[in-house]
Amino acid sequence: MEELEAELAELSGKLGAAREVLERLRNTRETVAEVLAGMAPEVAGVPVEPGEMSAVVGVTDAYAEAERQVIGVLTVPNWQPGMTSEVLPQVYRDIVEVVADAPGPVRAKQIVPRIGLPAETGKTEGTRSKLKRLVERGWLDEEVPGLFTPARRRTRGSLNTR
Repeated sequence: MEELEAELAELSGKLGAAREVLERLRNTRETVAEVLAGMAPEVAGVPVEPGEMSAVVGVTDAYAEAERQVIGVLTVPNWQPGMTSEVLPQVYRDIVEVVADAPGPVRAKQIVPRIGLPAETGKTEGTRSKLKRLVERGWLDEEVPGLFTPARRRTRGSLNTR
């Protein structure tokens, strides 16, 4: 009986870890779907078979000349003196404004409804990812894990280093 209970406890732990991985994969899938939805239909619908790098190159080439259509790292520039939130994509601008208007540090789950998203786990995790990116780029601070505040402006070499 004790052996079975120990095995049950071990399997329960593994099940919990697998559920966390599954939730992260769902969030990733949702993010990829949003990115693809923003692409031109003729490029977003390009099927990519395993090993077909030419299709991947075609997608990259099609967007090489696009005006700031790249999603992710390139759309959130590192903060520099004189830079305003106007250079950020709208959703990041909204997040920065909500954090700036808050009376104190805020959590991702507090920001989600204020930027017009449903209070779902996937939306909260996506917003948390955006908050972390804003911290990495010097737009926000996270002195306590999970609590975000407007950035105290630093010199370029000391931006939010851990």
